[in-house]
Amino acid sequence: MKIGMNMLLWTNHVTEQHFDIIDTLKETGYDGIELFLGEGNVKHYTKLGNHFSNIDMGVTGVASLSPEENISSPDKKIREAGLERLKWSIDVSAASNVEVICGPFHSTFAFFTRQPPTADERSRSAEMLRKAAEYAQKSNIILAPEAVNRFECYLYNTMADIKGMVELVDHPNLGAMYDTHHSNIEEKSQESAIKTIAPYLKHVHISENDRGTPGSGQVNWESAFKGLRDINYDGWLTIEAFSTIIPEFANAINVWRDYSPSKEIYTKGIEFIKEGMKADY
Repeated sequence: MKIGMNMLLWTNHVTEQHFDIIDTLKETGYDGIELFLGEGNVKHYTKLGNHFSNIDMGVTGVASLSPEENISSPDKKIREAGLERLKWSIDVSAASNVEVICGPFHSTFAFFTRQPPTADERSRSAEMLRKAAEYAQKSNIILAPEAVNRFECYLYNTMADIKGMVELVDHPNLGAMYDTHHSNIEEKSQESAIKTIAPYLKHVHISENDRGTPGSGQVNWESAFKGLRDINYDGWLTIEAFSTIIPEFANAINVWRDYSPSKEIYTKGIEFIKEGMKADY
């Protein structure tokens, strides 16, 4: 098991000015950090990767697609643009030593047709994801698409949904991620949802119902940690929490207030995960 911290609590674009934060996370006991793959080039990400390697810090990444890059679109040009964006995400991830790329990149975040998902949409998405997985295999990177709650996505909301996607893609470099925040909304049980996706689980986000300090809200953490322990999960447990520090990004994800102090999130969060994974449920 490795514990990570998503840098979106502080920024949507990590640069050298954030190295002090990353160094502090290392001193706090984190095994790695998670980057949002939004801008920059291979040279920039190589510089980041060198610093991470120097302090023995692991890295995961988050990718997303714009409406003009939606790989479930009926428009072939839009799907191909999405594939190129995923390839870019894989290239900069390879440069910065990213192990897993997660996120709702099976489609476009917060894009809705006002209709339920169709088999054709899921088929188109899976076709592009397989091509992306084939590309990721060259860099030994795992893609882990994320099921997102109904208010932010319509294509894949549950672990049963995302399991079907993984099986449709059928590639060793594509699995799935689990997020306690989204599952708190969409699933009947954290434990049973984890067991549903267990054969394909490659990444986990530890996120409270209000995106604040893990353990301070209403997520059924006993159920979540028991589920992870029962399947002998030993991958990344990465805290995902948000703030209003970057207004443009906060507005894009509907964050209108700060849920917990940043220091509380990363100091109490890591201890909460350690205790939760050791608890005898």
